[in-house]
Amino acid sequence: MAIQLKKQRKWLVITAAVLLTATPSFALFGLGDIVFDPTSYASLIQQLTTLQMQYNMVKNNITHFSLKQQWQTTLHTLENVNVANMFGETAGISIALNSNSPSTSATAWKTATMSMNGGASSYLAGQTLGSSRISQLAMVETSDSISPDCLTAVGQYRTSRTENSTANSSLVSNQFDISDGTNSEVQQLNLLNAAEAQKLSEMQAQGTLQSCLAGQMTVANMERRNAAVEDINTAVLVQQQRATNDTSAASESNTWQTYLP
Repeated sequence: MAIQLKKQRKWLVITAAVLLTATPSFALFGLGDIVFDPTSYASLIQQLTTLQMQYNMVKNNITHFSLKQQWQTTLHTLENVNVANMFGETAGISIALNSNSPSTSATAWKTATMSMNGGASSYLAGQTLGSSRISQLAMVETSDSISPDCLTAVGQYRTSRTENSTANSSLVSNQFDISDGTNSEVQQLNLLNAAEAQKLSEMQAQGTLQSCLAGQMTVANMERRNAAVEDINTAVLVQQQRATNDTSAASESNTWQTYLP
């Protein structure tokens, strides 16, 4: 009996030693189909941790923001222009500035500007290109072409701003909405695309206004250049006249050529 107990104890010690010094993969209790692999177990834990992190990331992406209003700004509404019209001199200007009507802009500009004398055509026909009067005519004609377009551009911008106000307000409302319905990742990306589309439309409208400003600056530069050249030409003409027609005092022998009226 004692010998049998010693043998059983011996086998238990050997079995415990084997379990304690087990390789990464071994069978439990002598059964080959039940295997414990510590390395695989550690890898599984790592995979589960990674999946948990990915899940948390996705959950954060679809969870709504709660502090959006801190980014919200106000879209200022453009008020309609109301130009005074005491005697009919600005008839149509207010309509042109507040609507998209090229014909109204052309008529309003013609009404508000000075008319050229009926005899100007025959008078200017005798002038040469580059002369003072022909240069002034070129400036007037350029201004008469650009200015009505500028009136229309301003009216178009105001009209489109009003027409787009509903879409802009809807986009802003959705962007700053904190409910789950508008805060999924796909929905937020769609809102970003919509915002970019609206930005493009605004940039195109601004481009039209900037083209108008460039045209007006061209006309203004023409006027300033013509005025400067007119002064230079006048100075040259006066000097030539003084040199040709002696205006010196009776007791003087030299002509005063530096005098300008």
